[in-house]
Amino acid sequence: MLLWLLLLLLPPLFLLVLLFLLLLLPPLAMLGQRSQDAGLSWLASLQHCVAWRVLSWAATWQQQRLEHNTLHVGQSQQQALIWCLQRAQSPLCPPTGRTDMSIFRNHLPLTKVSQAQEEENGGQLLPPTSNQYHGEASLQATLLGLVALNKAYPEVLAPGGTARVTPTSPWPSPLPWPGHILDQVSPPGTKDPGALLLEALRSPGLKALEAGTAVELLDVFLALEADGEELAEAIAAGTSGVPLPGRAAELREALEQGPRGLALRLWPKLQVVVTLDAGGQAEAVAALGALWCQGLAFFSPAYAASGGVVGLNLWPEQPQGLYLLPPGPPFIELLPVEEGAQEEAPSTLLLAEAQRDKEYELVLTDHVRLARCRLGDVVQVVGAYNQCPIVRFVYRLGQALSVRGEVTGENVFSEALGQAVGQWPGAKLLDHICVESSILDSSEGSAPHYEVFVELRGLRNLSEENRDKLDHCLQEASPRYKSLRFRGSVGPARVHLVGKGAFRALRTTLAACPSSSFPPEMPRVLRHRHLAQFLQRRVVS
Repeated sequence: MLLWLLLLLLPPLFLLVLLFLLLLLPPLAMLGQRSQDAGLSWLASLQHCVAWRVLSWAATWQQQRLEHNTLHVGQSQQQALIWCLQRAQSPLCPPTGRTDMSIFRNHLPLTKVSQAQEEENGGQLLPPTSNQYHGEASLQATLLGLVALNKAYPEVLAPGGTARVTPTSPWPSPLPWPGHILDQVSPPGTKDPGALLLEALRSPGLKALEAGTAVELLDVFLALEADGEELAEAIAAGTSGVPLPGRAAELREALEQGPRGLALRLWPKLQVVVTLDAGGQAEAVAALGALWCQGLAFFSPAYAASGGVVGLNLWPEQPQGLYLLPPGPPFIELLPVEEGAQEEAPSTLLLAEAQRDKEYELVLTDHVRLARCRLGDVVQVVGAYNQCPIVRFVYRLGQALSVRGEVTGENVFSEALGQAVGQWPGAKLLDHICVESSILDSSEGSAPHYEVFVELRGLRNLSEENRDKLDHCLQEASPRYKSLRFRGSVGPARVHLVGKGAFRALRTTLAACPSSSFPPEMPRVLRHRHLAQFLQRRVVS
């Protein structure tokens, strides 16, 4: 307590000198082997206190900038556009000094992300250069997210209270020191998922778990179940530290009780799970919340898409992710989602022109790939922060199904599938993917239809009655689909149950593709035959 009081009274100049001296100190992990029962040293406490002081200053400055920018959103967006154009290395730049919005829109027509990448790279999709974002929005999301999280859950960012269990981080912007001081449990610089999980399991006092995305965290818990005995043996033997046979016994006992509530059995003080929100993560969040992370809160500091951070989460206490669209950079436009909008490409709107309850597709322009990219992410405006819209993410346009022109959206299908699974006794949905029958050539002799692959817990076989329930739910959710089914133009959806780990293996395959994105968006519709056949070979029912 005295240490905190002294820090509050220290003049800024002395704090900067102290910060410089602490930077010269070796990392805490190198000062000696950590003991589970040993208390934190005075040096660790001092480093943590100074780290929070520095982060608080930076966050306060970013909050002030955000307030100013959102109050003067038109001017801020104009500055974001100039910033992108000045840093762009592209022959597509408008004439020098011309940043008028009409000239910008006329000079750079709307395009889709995949089209922009292919045109820029001669038809070849290149892998992302980094798994972290840059720019003001990324830094704001990280700093303001840390402060908001600490305010909502005051104990989770205390020394030794947080562990990251994936190589990627949920915080969009990489923080140099003092950011690393706040992550006391995870081994510094470690990229091995097994080592990260092992170190987290050795620490029963954790109050927060971090993972790159919810899908990645789902894979961590699936790996924990598959390799639980091996991990217990490593903990008992002290593979990464002091032998902890008692902790190994606790791990075995927790795993024997099944997946429901596993996280809280392993870490009784756990309060919140921190992941980065991106496309296709909602299903993983639901599965984690229903099983392994039951009883825990989830927090995402930002919504990220290909090209940058497009939304800031300033409200960790909200059960559903609400995001502020910042005025940039990157430069964000809104494309109204209306019937025929995809073909006609109507004029985009600026952030201040957004209307409450309306849905818009996000259009992003950054300095790396100077193109007005339609991301395919559709948001609904639910409120405002000063002059900027607050949104929730609804669905992705590129994940729709259509075998007869019916266009069954990602959100419509997911809702129907959720209702169907709710009628399957004891079943919990872990993951799903759809394939149009033409991809697998499975409609020969029958009407075109949807092929649906699901991974479940609590149900080993699917009866024909259960399979039919999905088609009934789809008909209730989509009048157009119901009409086509009534006329026989579309056949009933076919449901296939895949074995444990099938989707985890698919994600590994997707991550190895040259065009894989960060954050890893989980597809709900497969367009390539070899990927669909990958799942088809793992069908068990």
